[in-house]
Amino acid sequence: MAVIHAATLVPGKLELLQAWVPTRPWAAGLTTASLEVAGAYRFDDPAGEVGTETFLLRAGDAVLHVPVTYRAQPLEGAGLLGTTEHSVLGTRWVYDGPTDPVYAAALAAALLTGTPQAELEHQTPDGPELREPTARVHADGALGTLSPPPADVVVSATDQGTTTLLDTGGAELVLLRVLGGPAEGTVSGPVLRGTWAGQDTPALLAFAR
Repeated sequence: MAVIHAATLVPGKLELLQAWVPTRPWAAGLTTASLEVAGAYRFDDPAGEVGTETFLLRAGDAVLHVPVTYRAQPLEGAGLLGTTEHSVLGTRWVYDGPTDPVYAAALAAALLTGTPQAELEHQTPDGPELREPTARVHADGALGTLSPPPADVVVSATDQGTTTLLDTGGAELVLLRVLGGPAEGTVSGPVLRGTWAGQDTPALLAFAR
């Protein structure tokens, strides 16, 4: 369960993404001057310490797949997008998801064991309220054949074309950064697919190999 506070963030999430995404090699040549959020989903951190959120961003005709993590303290060695001031939780360090071992473990758990995405519990003046996420994801394929890494295992993340490769010391995870393209329809084994407003056919988001 992901707990969502009624809070103000300065700078906002989209502001951080708007500054960071155009600097990424996988976004080269795309229309990134004005990004729009098409949807988002979250994974749970079993320890309840690190927030994970994955954005589906419209960049012109393309859709980008951008996971981030939110931490209360800096994480040495991870790819920092920036910091934001959260009106309830204080300063949050925002990281590129694949460079954070908590995100890598969550993605591996989804792909390899079918762990579902987090449900969203919004904190309101009238008490907690469950709300539907703006993107739904599910895993298909040969689940349970490999074990996900612990959330404290250091992973390596390497951008390769329009994907990011995550080496978890076991399975290699491939995260699509630009959806569609040559990877779609050519993979076998565990895959993660998702739908969101305007995308009724499940789109390939990530796979393990």
